[in-house]
Amino acid sequence: MKHRRPSPEFLLICGCLAAGWLSSAAAAQTSPGGAAASSAIFSCSTADGRKLTSDRPIPDCAAREQRVLNKDGSLRRVHPPLMSPEERADREANERKLALERSAAQDAMRRDRNLATRFPNAAAHQKAREAALDTVRSAASTSESRMRELAAERKPLLNEAEFYKGKQLPAKLRQQLDAVDAAAEAQRGAIANQEIELVRINKLYDLELERLKKLWAGTPPGSLGPMAPVSAPAAAATLAAGAKSDGKP
Repeated sequence: MKHRRPSPEFLLICGCLAAGWLSSAAAAQTSPGGAAASSAIFSCSTADGRKLTSDRPIPDCAAREQRVLNKDGSLRRVHPPLMSPEERADREANERKLALERSAAQDAMRRDRNLATRFPNAAAHQKAREAALDTVRSAASTSESRMRELAAERKPLLNEAEFYKGKQLPAKLRQQLDAVDAAAEAQRGAIANQEIELVRINKLYDLELERLKKLWAGTPPGSLGPMAPVSAPAAAATLAAGAKSDGKP
């Protein structure tokens, strides 16, 4: 059978239909609802430095520009912020606050875990307390021994000064007395600081033991909040209150 050659009118109609189909496919690839649109990758960095990606706009980056990438990683467009500058500033401040809170919570958890690892039981904690106290007690003992030595050095100087009662002391004797008195005053200050340090150490270990008992009982690390700091001034106030209750001047 002999095939008939298509007429020019038929070829023209087929060409128009093909062009229409190609145009529709291209529109689908670039339209928001097309298949290619769904393959877009939204990428952004939050205020606390986190890198986020998604196949749709990222709520955590609503206050920031978002890069819209093609499937091959090339930039398609930049998605502008959805908030005003004021809203963006408030959002970023809140993100920074949340980041600090997360960091503080992680630090608290790490400190509690380290504390429980270091002191697995009350005996280990008491041993550490005694070791810390012994260091200060040794220093205090040295200071008290030095005070006794200075008192012994001062006694003959005072006896010698009796010969000059009502008169001006010789310069050398005056210098010797002043040196002994200054050394004794320094030792008294050291002893006072050592007493404060003993109170501070005991208070610190008391607070640690209170926390440890809860951790040993199963309280999750990081859930107890920060431990109150124990400073030297606070220890001095505790020492002074104790002395007053004992009737000491």
